Amino acid sequence: MEMTTSPAFPRSGLRALSWFDWLYALGLVLGAVQALRLYAPFMDFYERAILAGTAVTLMALGWHWKPLRVLVVVIAAVSLASIGLYQGDLARAEQAFLLRYLVSSQTAIMWMCFLYALAAVAYWAGLLARSDSAAGAGTGFTWSATAMGFIGLMVRWYESYLIGPDVGHIPISNLYEVFVLFCITTALLHLYYEASYATRRLGAFVLLIILAAVAFILWYTFDRGAHEIQPLVPALQSWWMKIHVPANFVGYGAFSIAAMVAVAYLLAGKGYLARLLPPAELMDDVMYKTIAIGFTFFTIATILGAMWAAEAWGGYWSWDPKETWALIVWLNYAAWLHMRLIKGLRGPVLAWWAIVGLFVTTFAFIGVNMFLSGLHSYGAL
Repeated sequence: MEMTTSPAFPRSGLRALSWFDWLYALGLVLGAVQALRLYAPFMDFYERAILAGTAVTLMALGWHWKPLRVLVVVIAAVSLASIGLYQGDLARAEQAFLLRYLVSSQTAIMWMCFLYALAAVAYWAGLLARSDSAAGAGTGFTWSATAMGFIGLMVRWYESYLIGPDVGHIPISNLYEVFVLFCITTALLHLYYEASYATRRLGAFVLLIILAAVAFILWYTFDRGAHEIQPLVPALQSWWMKIHVPANFVGYGAFSIAAMVAVAYLLAGKGYLARLLPPAELMDDVMYKTIAIGFTFFTIATILGAMWAAEAWGGYWSWDPKETWALIVWLNYAAWLHMRLIKGLRGPVLAWWAIVGLFVTTFAFIGVNMFLSGLHSYGAL
């Protein structure tokens, strides 16, 4: 009997792509080509490869997760419009109304902080009042805050070159910038899992860790003036930074989400929250998947860091405090995954382990900079 394709079955592969998917892909290709046309003389082979790889990665991710396409388009459109408002003069950040109050780098990042705070309030209101509309507002605020964070970083990149060609650099080089990167990376991962596993109620917990980062950004800005753009130290003047740091912060963001899901998991069997949170089995699965993703990216980042160290310092590994604690983090989550996958361990033990893992990771990220010295001491508070 001849078989026919039924409309009831979803299309797969390239046939499943809509006209908007192809238009999105075309926009990424044209954007990459334009960037190469304008800046290729200032880029080496590796930076051109990173640009091409970024376009392909955004294309694949946007095809897989449709909301990301809209985010990328919004970030590109607003960032380019903001850059146009400068007219090549950094002083316009205080003169042009939209730059001063909305889309200069620092203003956009402050909007990011405010919107994440609103998102946390909305998520908690949605959870405690069992209000889908309030929780939905939390999702909307999180998307808006993430867009503003990305826009702030993109505009900051341009502003650094307005200060001087020797100052210009990708804005992921100091604690202020990477805390912004942490916020938007963690939020994006949460939004993906929220959409994929219907875990919107966990947003109340995930936003707590983002709010902690927001509090640090605000303190670091107003107490230390760390938002001022500074030239790169020599050790960071490398194309390796463009891939090593983002990979690291996907790992950090995933580990943070796992820890906050673990907190929710431990509360799921107690009191009023037990009736509000997703099933324990679902939270256990999300905790596992986020740690698996985080471990993968952290492994990649560690390998990239070793290769960068070989180029910068002549050796892949020197037992520098930052490297040693990175190894401790890696071993911690390797053991976590081993106990779950090979030994079949489940339940509160792994949840507590994920929470402790976040403290270990936090010390590796910040504590080493505060209390230990070494080759990576350029990131001190």
